[in-house]
Amino acid sequence: MIRTHYSTQITPDMNGSSITVCGWAHEIRDLGGITFLVVRDREGPVQVTLFKKTIDKNVLEIVRGLSRESVVAVTGTVKKEAKAPNGYELVPTAVTVLGRAESPLPMDTTGKVDADLDTRLDARFMDTRRPGTQAIFRIRHLMLKSVRDYLAREGFVEITTPKVVATATEGGTALFPITYFEREAFLNQSPQLFKQLMMSGGLDRVFEIGPIFRAEEHDTRKHLNEATSIDIEASFLDNEDVMVILENLVKHVYSSVAEDEARHLKTLGIEVKVPKTPFKRVAYDEAIDIARDHGEKIEWGDDLTTESEHSIGETIGEHYFIVDWPTKIKPFYAQPYENKPEICRAFDMMHPRMELSSGAQRVHSYETLRSRIEAQGLNADSFEFYLKAFRFGMPPHAGWGLGAERLLMTMLGIDNIREVVLFPRDRKRLSP
Repeated sequence: MIRTHYSTQITPDMNGSSITVCGWAHEIRDLGGITFLVVRDREGPVQVTLFKKTIDKNVLEIVRGLSRESVVAVTGTVKKEAKAPNGYELVPTAVTVLGRAESPLPMDTTGKVDADLDTRLDARFMDTRRPGTQAIFRIRHLMLKSVRDYLAREGFVEITTPKVVATATEGGTALFPITYFEREAFLNQSPQLFKQLMMSGGLDRVFEIGPIFRAEEHDTRKHLNEATSIDIEASFLDNEDVMVILENLVKHVYSSVAEDEARHLKTLGIEVKVPKTPFKRVAYDEAIDIARDHGEKIEWGDDLTTESEHSIGETIGEHYFIVDWPTKIKPFYAQPYENKPEICRAFDMMHPRMELSSGAQRVHSYETLRSRIEAQGLNADSFEFYLKAFRFGMPPHAGWGLGAERLLMTMLGIDNIREVVLFPRDRKRLSP
């Protein structure tokens, strides 16, 4: 019963070899004189062929009695067969049922019967057996691996910051409160404050890939209440420096997926087009002019609406940055320009469909930072653990946060962000 090969490790050149495959009974077709069992493992299907005249009767009875999606181990002989999928078939000598599936199934795994997204998410354990769904999460795995590889090559150190915190990252009401022994605490909105502490801590360049939590009452195809954020912070760099790191990271991820995930992209029917760098820089002033030209009612100092983002994205037509934002609508840690303090060194990286990332050069002066916190109506004393680091030698620094799910869904052209999360959390979904 011990697997010897995944499906992709079997070739017609192994004709006559005895192997064992393990997986799920994807399909059973009994044609009388011949029975076909398709066993599906993580890598793909294996055709198992049982000839009634020559097969052991016990083996044939086991296969004929199988329910679809039961877990089996099949030991047999590889037979070269040009007409079979992958150019071979497996003639079994033993079939062992390791886990029997009940009928009816919560959903179909063959793709012959479609299911809506809610049905698929309710039975996610079954949905991930579908080749298309598996392909998404295999690509997600490579995407995050390529992020880590790229940032490590750029000298970044991976860190882990707390997700249970005593105060908000940026203030506001979009917080999930929790009971933490005798005190109130919150699920963290961002690793922002902690990664900045590591700039004072001397790690110089850090990154984190981890969950963030936003108690925002959105119900859209691009919002989640628990998401995965890719964050960096780097000392002695400015906003333009970290924008270059970001655009090169995105290009690297696209290139890695295009080169290494051809099989899974084919399953999804997707061709990944690697973006060209550098991405265009569009000033906030220019961005709102574009939105106005498309009939959007937006005033200087307003944040961009979804409709405005769409209008600007259609005009630009590729990845781009919106830079030089009004200081008042960006977080307190965004560094204002010295000669024009109403504008700050903040940026958003955009896909034509939506925002993917926000970042900025940070305020590194204790006095300026404290006044910026108070100017936004926040209590500076509640940020003392954070402000303390700025009193003992904080270098100039900059950074950004990038939504992993949004990066993946836009790269693959997927409409709903829930498709790229194993178990999404939104206003309506808390289980499974």
